[in-house]
Amino acid sequence: MTTIAPDIQARSLDFRIDYGSAIEGEITSLENQLEELVGSHLPYPTRTIAIKLLEGDEATHALVAALPQGDQILSHTERSINSIGQDIDIFIADKRYAWINQLVKESVHNPRNGAMAVSDRIDQILTHPIAGVPIFLALMWFIFNLTVNASAPFLDWTDAVISGPITRWATSLIAFMGLGSTWVESLVADGILAGVGGVLVFVPVLVFLFLALALLEESGYMARMAFVMDRFMQPLGLQGKSFLPLLVGFGCSVPAIYATRTLENREDRILTGLLVPFMSCGARLPVYILLAAIFFPGNSGLIIFGLYLLGIATAIFLGLVLRRTQFKEKENTVMVIELPPYQLPGLKTLWNYISQRVGDFVKNAATIILVTSMVIWLLTAIPVTSSASFADVELQDSAFGRLSTSLSTVFKPLGFGNWQTTGALISGFVAKEVVVSTLAQTYALETDKPTTEGSLAEDFDIIVMDFANASIDTLATIPQMLGLGADATEDETPSDLMTAMRNNFETVSGGHGALAALSLMVFVLIYTPCMAAVAAEKHEFGWRITAASVVGQTLLAWLMAFAVYQGGLLLGLG
Repeated sequence: MTTIAPDIQARSLDFRIDYGSAIEGEITSLENQLEELVGSHLPYPTRTIAIKLLEGDEATHALVAALPQGDQILSHTERSINSIGQDIDIFIADKRYAWINQLVKESVHNPRNGAMAVSDRIDQILTHPIAGVPIFLALMWFIFNLTVNASAPFLDWTDAVISGPITRWATSLIAFMGLGSTWVESLVADGILAGVGGVLVFVPVLVFLFLALALLEESGYMARMAFVMDRFMQPLGLQGKSFLPLLVGFGCSVPAIYATRTLENREDRILTGLLVPFMSCGARLPVYILLAAIFFPGNSGLIIFGLYLLGIATAIFLGLVLRRTQFKEKENTVMVIELPPYQLPGLKTLWNYISQRVGDFVKNAATIILVTSMVIWLLTAIPVTSSASFADVELQDSAFGRLSTSLSTVFKPLGFGNWQTTGALISGFVAKEVVVSTLAQTYALETDKPTTEGSLAEDFDIIVMDFANASIDTLATIPQMLGLGADATEDETPSDLMTAMRNNFETVSGGHGALAALSLMVFVLIYTPCMAAVAAEKHEFGWRITAASVVGQTLLAWLMAFAVYQGGLLLGLG
């Protein structure tokens, strides 16, 4: 039981908080000026107003501004803040908490002080300065493996539904309308369904990823990671709070850039915003999964986890460089963060978290990717030779093929100088989701598509029964990952897209397809996330910083992909 100390009346605690000599000097100076200029007009003690002005309290600022000669006091306040040279509001709050802790220590007696709460015991491990980071990395490794392996059965099911029943129903409807074997059928089948469908296939992957992130965030663990990461962020000139926008970047770069608003210092916001794009957003994940499944089928999870770590390492390296060049005058800031209690997230909370983020992805598929897929189809349908006609042209003789071919030379030293990949990277500047859809379109148009028709019973079997089988396979994945069952087997019959891409990469790279694919994944990791992220950067930081960011990311992506491919060749890899 907690009781008030019996000798509390015999002692006294000064209710005037000492904020340190530097701040106390500025408080006294402001008090004197307040008394001299507007003393009789003040509704509160001069010390209270002086402290509130130094904290940047907007209501107090407006109160003083409306007083006679208030502008002189505000100018004095600004000079005082600049002379102190630190985040005064955080420093003052820290002093108040210290005073409260001392008051509690002096006046409250808790006979259970020796007993440590369960949450405190957990915190001793998870927030340990040495053990905390390896635990976090191990947890993230498990999450990425679970995301890839557990979602694989649903990924195959979604692919089968879109390429099977949905495509058949759409083409049958078009044929019923008398438009079969026309450019309309080509637009729907080769443009819309191949493009948008090629991206929607990866929705199950994102569901599992955001489920894992929701559990970590809503349980209170992520706030503790911000605390642990504070000492690692300090060499970059940042604080642990910058870890949270960077973490949001694993979901989407756009809200992550806007999340930098939570940082008090503008230089913190800019530096964090420049590093956000190097966190692998959810839209990049389908690209990784596709390439890893084709070229690294036995180590997909490890490759993807390595890419995430590479993005983090690149951000750290770039942060160190910027800290010593563009931001060398910046002073480190102090982080004060409240650790929320541990809790088990409710189903509604998890549903809201997942549905909002996956919904944004699907919304992009229904808008940006739909429009981009139609534009790409149009470019693939426009002939550049007189012997071909609209929507009946070899891909390489189309406007899209010629444009991509002319630019593919830039990527030859990186191992993937084919026109299909070049076109996908160009469209990927609009949105990374479009990379997979463009690859699906270009390779699908090159392959002969089966013309077999499925019955209603077969379609029902694909939609319902295969979904049930996918659910069973997913449940079996977890014990397999924990070593409690047989190793998961890879699909031995890759899709036409996978076969076509593997053959193409092997041909273009001279037999080093896996190395070229790894180089491509590194390029996708580093170059500009999407146009929406560029717009967010411009809105938050202005055109100058945004332009430098886009150019820098693209050049760095080329250099890193070049190093991976050429370095791998020198070492005899791939």
